[in-house]
This record gives sequence, structure tokens and C-alpha cells, in this order.
Amino acid sequence: MKQTLPIVERPNRARRIGMMLWLAGCAAATAGDWPNYRGPDHNGISAETDWKSDWGEAGPTVLWRTEVGKGSSSVAVAGGRVFTMGNRGETEPEEEDVVSCLDAETGKTLWTHRYPCPLLPKYYEGGTLSTPTVDGDFVYTISKTGDFLCFEAATGKVVWERQLNRELGFELPTWHFSSSALVAGERLILDVGMAGAAFDKKTGELLWENGREVCGYSTPVPATLGGVECAVICGADSILAVRIADGELLWRHPFFNKHKANAGDAIVEGDEVFASSAYGRGCAKIRVAGGAVTPVFDTTVMRNLQSSCVLWKGHLYGFDETRLKCIDFKDGRERWNARAMGKASLSLCADGRMLIMTDQSELVVARANPEAFEVAARAQVLSRSMSRTAPVLANGRIFLRNARGELACLDVRR
Repeated sequence: MKQTLPIVERPNRARRIGMMLWLAGCAAATAGDWPNYRGPDHNGISAETDWKSDWGEAGPTVLWRTEVGKGSSSVAVAGGRVFTMGNRGETEPEEEDVVSCLDAETGKTLWTHRYPCPLLPKYYEGGTLSTPTVDGDFVYTISKTGDFLCFEAATGKVVWERQLNRELGFELPTWHFSSSALVAGERLILDVGMAGAAFDKKTGELLWENGREVCGYSTPVPATLGGVECAVICGADSILAVRIADGELLWRHPFFNKHKANAGDAIVEGDEVFASSAYGRGCAKIRVAGGAVTPVFDTTVMRNLQSSCVLWKGHLYGFDETRLKCIDFKDGRERWNARAMGKASLSLCADGRMLIMTDQSELVVARANPEAFEVAARAQVLSRSMSRTAPVLANGRIFLRNARGELACLDVRR
């Protein structure tokens, strides 16, 4: 009797090869990976310490350059690959977003995925805003108009797709969605709606939400406050926390500017939460205990426009609109005020060196020192054009990106 065998779907050759390369990269992955916006600890701090910034007049070694489309998306680095997004609205007939996966060592494009999305240059260059999030074998992306996708990280195959605005009814804010996805166990938390929403990371199913009205522009930050695992969000008009398990609103503290444009991520340290915003608002620190919120300070000394501060050894480093400042995390007192660098952004390394990207795409390395601002190195690697994207240091490489879509990788390994 002839045996009937089950039908097995065989992946095509390109997909098999992609999967093999991804698995090889994952096997070599290190703690130096940067799998999501603001890094693995969601604080803008790289674990790297042994890297060189003494490149002198010759400048740093450029491993590769490429073009990824217009936008301010940062990069996620994992398993020997680089993931980012951009928009081709001014270089091709059709306005499209492009999600790109590149080889971290060579810059070679391993896969791309395109979908229709307008450039939408509203008082800026336009293009993509959020950053891909890598979690295991999958990568998650969000377009500014609400296309929410899950890909196989190895091959770029779409696993599932949702539409936050047209399908689910989440209201678009003035400058459109910019939240990146926070992975919290089996959930993906987004800053959409009044107080965030959660999706099943395997299926894209909406698990909970808190109304679908206008949101802020931040990315949720994980925290444990009062023994409760929560996501802290800088929403349209407040700082708030929701319980990850079911979305229950735990507390809300008013934090409002005239454009409802809270774009910086919250910084959580112990039971204290710091937030900063521009358009005349400033910054505030609150203490959360027993479900009650107590203001610690509220001042105009730090007004983050589009970037976020970094907390290092009791001091905050960040951009007060266009001026780099250091303020005391304890009381908000200004320690120093450096010259204007434009609408710049920064990240920091575990050895206390800051990586600053000016709004003219100049890389500046400086020590995080509360006593004074001292530059250690500079380099003009990208063309002199607007950048709103913080440098990323991962596995001995610095990744720089500007709004035009130029992406460069610097080799700073010793």
C-alpha cells in the first residue's frame, strides 16, 4: 500500500541561505549588540569601553558607506547585521519606505522590504522616524503612518502586518507615529493612543489599549516601580505608567507643551522618573511610591526637542533645544552649558565617553564630566546636512546616519 506523506513547505534557496547566515551571526553575537532604539538597556548607553577615539587629523577608519533613504531612524545592530529604515520619496517615482538589513562588516544589503508611504516633510526633511526592534529571530518596524510589521530577521519575510491608523483607528499625531516597539516578554508595547497599547509579538494581535486618541512621540521604557512591571511613557500631555500585563494605568503626571510634542524618552532611576520636552516646557523629575506621585523638581533648564538625555553617574547630559548641557539629576541644577550644536543628539559609552552628532552631521567625542565640557575628538564623516539621529556604538563600530539617508560605519576597534 502506498504511503501518503505529509506535505512539507520547503523554503526557497535564498531564504535557506539567509537563515543559515543569520544563525551563524547569532552564534557570534556579543553583549555589544544594540538591538533596539536607545540600546539594550533603553538608556542610550553602550556597554563598550575598549574603543579608540584618538584618530587625529586623519579621522576614523570608515568601513563602509551606503544610502538608506530619508529619515531620522536609528539603527539596530544584532547578529552581525544592521537594520534601519528610510523613505525613497525624492529619489524614485513612488514614495516608499524601505526597511533594510545590511551586513555589519561590509555594508552589503542582505534584504530589503518596501511598502507605500508618503515622505511627509512637515517642517523637516520627512521620512521615517522610528527604529527597528530586533528580538531573537524577528524584527519589528513601524512607519510614520502606522504600518506595523514583523519580519524574519534572517530573510526579510513578512510574518504579520497591522495598520495602526486605518485598520485599528489609532489617531495620528501632528508629526505622525515615531514610537519604536518595546519588547516586554511576549508583548510589544507602543506609544500609540492615550496611554500605550500592547500587541502579541508572535501574531500582532492587539492585547490591550487605553483609548485611541492622540499619542506622544516617545518610545516606552520598561521599569519596575512599586514592585510592578510597567512601561513608562511620555504621552501627548503627561508622563504615565501602565502595567505591562494588562495595560492598567498606574499613574499619570501632567507634562504638557503647546504642541503636545513630548518626544524624549523617560529616564527611570530607582523610584524616580525624569522627563524633558521643548516648546517652552522644560524638564521634571517625580518620585513614585505606593502609587502616589511626588514632584521633586520642575524647571526650564533642560528642554529636549527631539532627542533624549543620558544619565551618567548622577548627572544628566542632553540638549536644551540647541545647547548641550549637564545638569544634576538630584536637583536639576545646571552644571555647565556648552556652545550651540543645533538640534543635535547623543549617546554614551560605559567608559564615560559621549558620542555627539551635531545637526550638521559632525561626530564629536567628549568626556561625560560634570565639571566641564571637553572635546576629545571630532570627525566630519557624513556630508554637512541635517542629522537628528544619535550615533550608535556596537561591537567596535560606530554607526552614523543623517536625514538625507547617508549611513556610515566606522571601525574603532583596538
